[in-house]
Amino acid sequence: MATTNIWQQFKALIPEGVRVIATITANNNNGTSQAELRDGSVITVKGESVSVGEKVFIQNGEVKAAAPNLAQYEVEV
Repeated sequence: MATTNIWQQFKALIPEGVRVIATITANNNNGTSQAELRDGSVITVKGESVSVGEKVFIQNGEVKAAAPNLAQYEVEV
């Protein structure tokens, strides 16, 4: 009978790395883009697949996909 490690199964459900949403401000024509985070800071990320002005998902410093342009709300609890 094979044993199962429940902790390893649980960890497999959680994606690796942090995923953030940012707005592309420039494509650098060298495989990287400039992205502005919601707090106003600008970072350089790998990937140029998304046009300037569009929102993207960034994970581990790389553009993963375009993100929908949805309204943002801030709530204090």
